[in-house]
Formats: sequence, structure tokens, C-alpha cells
Amino acid sequence: MRIVAGLALVAGLVAGTTTAQADTLDYVALGDSAAAGPLVPDQDPALWCLRSDRDYPRVAAELLGARLTDVTCSGAKTDDLTGRQFGVVAPQFDALKPTTDLVSLTIGANDVGLFQTALSCINLLPEPIGISCRDRYTAGGTDRLAAAVDAWAPELGAALDEVKRRSPNAKVLVSGYGTYIRPGGCYPLQPVWGRDADYLQSVLNRVSATARSEAGKRGATYVDFAAVTAGHDICAAPADRYLEGLVPTTVAAPLHPNAAGMAAFGATVARAARPGQPPAA
Repeated sequence: MRIVAGLALVAGLVAGTTTAQADTLDYVALGDSAAAGPLVPDQDPALWCLRSDRDYPRVAAELLGARLTDVTCSGAKTDDLTGRQFGVVAPQFDALKPTTDLVSLTIGANDVGLFQTALSCINLLPEPIGISCRDRYTAGGTDRLAAAVDAWAPELGAALDEVKRRSPNAKVLVSGYGTYIRPGGCYPLQPVWGRDADYLQSVLNRVSATARSEAGKRGATYVDFAAVTAGHDICAAPADRYLEGLVPTTVAAPLHPNAAGMAAFGATVARAARPGQPPAA
């Protein structure tokens, strides 16, 4: 009888463990540096992706009690979801499986060269001593960056279709980008003229709106980081920033989320993954 009881106890424990494992979300995080968290402590030993162990996928996974496969990588473009980034980093889509339950994706800024654009907008002296990047990118009546975003839209749509093909049962979360700079900017605190600051944010907003649209067409959930970062932009006091400016005030890459921003983004992603449900203990 003792042997039978012991076997029953073991069977119960195994069944409980199996049930717990079955209830655990298999979460795959895809995307660029806005998801990876370059320089935010601590960094993955595989330094080529500049991925933090406090990036928003890690924060969200802990809140959800999920098993995380984080393949976010700084510098990633949409092509790197299916191709080898830097020639050596495996395609991010290789992490997707038929059993994947949850996918998050932040992508697009590198496709339209936003970081390089932001650097080209720096003016250390006030107007009119310098050149407006807005004037340069909209010369001749054509907004070159807006056109680049519009050209990228079908590429993002195709990528989301491929996510669905590889992980048909997964909930897919697509994020936009933050409110990096408030209307009118904050020159000279951040050395970008007001009209150029507004232009840069308008391009970011266009990328985010495109992500929202393409996600909506495919039944994916859009996660709004712009709302989360309002009042926490690069013009805010250093203690209030979720996004760092051209000269970071915490350990993070310029023009990228810091640890506080990643914590806020992770909580937002966790709520989007399981609306109305409390986070894991």
C-alpha cells in the first residue's frame, strides 16, 4: 500500500509540474535596439547585439512568469528578421516555433535611418546659424523620410504574415516608438531646433502609426509606447526620463530607452499580453 501511495504522490507531483509548464507562456521577443536596450546594465556577453538583461522583454517575461527567448538586436532592420544580421547573427525568426504563445516586435526605425537623421539635425548654434534638417529632408516638396516609412509598410506587413505562419497560435504584440521629444523641443538643452524636433517626432509618429495599421490588419495587438513616455522624454529632468538625449544622464545609449523606460515598457507589454490579469508573483 505504501508503494502504491508513493507512486500516486509522485504521479500527482509530475502532473502538477506538467500542468504548470503547460500554463507557462512561451514568449519570443523580436526587434531592434529600442527593445534590446543597448548599454543598459547588464549587457549580454554576446556584445554584438548590445542586449540588456533588463530590456523590456525581460521585464515583461518576469511579470508574466513566461519562458523568454530574447533575440532582439541593436541595429536590426526588418530584413534581419529573416536574414543574418552582421553576417553572423541568426535570423530572428528562427526563434519562432509552432508552440510559441506570445511574440513582441519593435522594428522600423533603422529601416528609415532615424538615428542617422537625428544626428544630422544637431545644431549647436541657434537659428539662423546652421541648416534645418527638416528643410533638407523636405526640399523640393517631397518628404523623403515620410516616403521611406510608406515604402517600408508592406515589408512590415509581410513580416507579420510570416510570424503568423510560423507561430499560428501566438498572440502578437507590435509596439511603436516613444515620444522622444516634446512639441517645440527644448533647445539648447537638446541641441535640435524646435521645428527640426517636431519633424523628427513626426517621423517617429509615422513609423508608429504604420506599425499600428499593419498590426490591426492582421489581428495583432498594438502597444503604444508614445503614451507611456509622454512627460518622460529627452527634455524631462534626468530623474524623470525614460528616454535618453544626445548626452545620456544614466547608463544607456544616446536616444534610447534607459532602465526606467524599459521597466515602464515591460509593464505595458505585460498588460497587453494578459489584459486585466495581475502579474506573476
